[in-house]
Amino acid sequence: MKAVIVSRIDNAEALAFARSIRATLSEASCPAEFDHDTAIAVGESGPRLAETDADIVIVIGGDGTILRTIQQLGSPVPVLGINWGEVGFLADLETADALPFLRNLVHGFTVEERMRISLAKDGVPLGTALNEALIVTTRPAKMLRFSIIIDGVVAEQFRADGLLVSTPTGSTAYAMSAGGPIVDPRIQGFLLVPLAPYMLSSRPHLISEGRRLEIRLESAKPAKLVLDGQQTIDLGTSSQIHIQRSPVPAQFVDVKRNFFEKVDKKLRNL
Repeated sequence: MKAVIVSRIDNAEALAFARSIRATLSEASCPAEFDHDTAIAVGESGPRLAETDADIVIVIGGDGTILRTIQQLGSPVPVLGINWGEVGFLADLETADALPFLRNLVHGFTVEERMRISLAKDGVPLGTALNEALIVTTRPAKMLRFSIIIDGVVAEQFRADGLLVSTPTGSTAYAMSAGGPIVDPRIQGFLLVPLAPYMLSSRPHLISEGRRLEIRLESAKPAKLVLDGQQTIDLGTSSQIHIQRSPVPAQFVDVKRNFFEKVDKKLRNL
């Protein structure tokens, strides 16, 4: 087994912990190297994530670091997140548990797949997201008009500051802050959460991934799409966005922790 280690590069203690992880894996006869950005931060060289041939990616950071890592991977590689952020819903290990877990990791591990969404505008692919796709106006304090089309039928029309299209994994991120429910990650579906809707009757929807979901922008105000907080795309004023389940899910190392127990513990620490 071969590992690549990704760390926050703005924190000296996190980088020192990355060195400890590499030493621990080396002692367990598991070759490990730093990714390109982490390696530069510690004065070494390493591969870019899109070019890695590692069997596992170990990420030291918060959810943003993990999401950025998954976006940069050329093909899916199992990710193990070690929390070095504020909450870290995507990070399954805290620093105190990491080194003992890694010593046993060389004996094998199981993988948990997480659904991602793919988006296209007028038939042109826009990208994928593990947590969410956010549609907002490029002009602050301006509202957008949306039509939600399910299986070819207009299911709802509303005005709002924006719209979140979240995966079950992303339900504990921005969607939760915007009033959406926490969704079991084993459910395969799209969570739609209007942001500050004009009408109180515009509520979150959880839609099966087996349905054909489209979002039509019907506004004179320009909008933008933000994928996982990492990539921003201009949508213009009027467009139709098709959303479907990505055929390539994200992969995480299964640390055998109950999802709801983990969420409860992290929420109590907020």
